[in-house]
Amino acid sequence: MSHKGRLHPISIAIREIAEIFGRMGFGIAYGPELEDDFHNFTALNIPPNHPARSMQDTFWIKDQRDSVLRTHTTSVSVRELEKLAKNGGTELRRIMPGKVFRNEATDATHEAQFYQVDGFAIGPTGSVTLSHLKGTLTRFYREYLGKDAKVRFRPSFFGFTEPSVEVDVWFEAPGKEGRWLEVSGGGMFHPNVIRDAGLDPEKIGGFAFGGGLERLLMVKHNIPDVRLFYSGDVRFVYGFDEKAV
Repeated sequence: MSHKGRLHPISIAIREIAEIFGRMGFGIAYGPELEDDFHNFTALNIPPNHPARSMQDTFWIKDQRDSVLRTHTTSVSVRELEKLAKNGGTELRRIMPGKVFRNEATDATHEAQFYQVDGFAIGPTGSVTLSHLKGTLTRFYREYLGKDAKVRFRPSFFGFTEPSVEVDVWFEAPGKEGRWLEVSGGGMFHPNVIRDAGLDPEKIGGFAFGGGLERLLMVKHNIPDVRLFYSGDVRFVYGFDEKAV
């Protein structure tokens, strides 16, 4: 007896997330998983020897000093901003889903490889604000996780945004006490990022955000351990409903 194949839950989630952001005017963009140092770090206001580099445990490529396995899909933001500058544009909204890599120990909420969804909205100075970021993410989480989803924003630091925030949602894993789970970070693009992409930070500005996809699925479906997504257990894949998009 043959069985029909199924999409992986991460593929299903990317389609659903793209649909939600699409209704808010965001297109979708992709970039290389093997990234260069400039787009992964330097163009995001994280130059060599900057303390912020220590926040990311990076897989560097042997005998290729300039190459890394990207630590975030924010690198694609830089590439999209460069295209905007080259084309003389002033407005753009994009989300960038894709796999990223961190050289760190794994546990119930951390993996060495995982999927991230970054995004940004940019426009003439003053037209895109931190309030728009808060409204965009709040709407997204309540559409994706449910209208009763609890979301909070906290001050934080990222080299490529200023001011910066971290976003938490309330997570109640089966059999465990509820707690706030960090799902995203973001803020207003730092002027250096705008400038390095070839745009004028005096005339152009906007917000950026990014977070792990598996953690969202953990909250949405009460999954206790992120490592289940990479277990290869077919029963896990069949536990999710496919949605035609």
